[in-house]
Amino acid sequence: MGDEYFDVDNFHDPDHPYYLYPLDNPSLIIVPKQFNYSGFRGWSRSILFSLGAKNKLEFIDGSFVKPSSTSPLAKQWERCNYMISSWLLNALSPDIVDSAIYSKNASQMWDDLNERFGQANVARWYRVQKDLSIVSKGSCDIQSYFTKVKRLWDELDSLSSSGCTCDCTCWGKEKAQKDKKIQN
Repeated sequence: MGDEYFDVDNFHDPDHPYYLYPLDNPSLIIVPKQFNYSGFRGWSRSILFSLGAKNKLEFIDGSFVKPSSTSPLAKQWERCNYMISSWLLNALSPDIVDSAIYSKNASQMWDDLNERFGQANVARWYRVQKDLSIVSKGSCDIQSYFTKVKRLWDELDSLSSSGCTCDCTCWGKEKAQKDKKIQN
């Protein structure tokens, strides 16, 4: 986006990242469940979806740094940052809020949460692998069984974020696809 888009007059455009809707307020709950040390990856994806829908992702990924205090954009950036910080705090359990509330801005808060809770969990990866190896259709219908298996594979993919992403010859992607076919 060109600098002209960040003109103060464009703040009334709902597509502008600094725009706040009339119903946006600091007490807004943007995800259905507070993070309480369990399920960080799913919770963080919900946060990303919600902030993406509100056109506010740039505030937590570091794309929008605070303008200089003499800029006419500084006040609006601060308002958005305070709002997003409040939304993040509302999405955390009270004891996690106590450690996150003193972050300088929403981006720092998000980075800190990811650093503390977003690391690949080897124990969880092992547990998902084990669950995949013992899952059976049992008495549930085929849709329920497939949903359970797909959820486990999706979680395993998420936990294996450091996996092979290149076009190398290690066959990592091919092996993962074969494993999925065998499971199904």
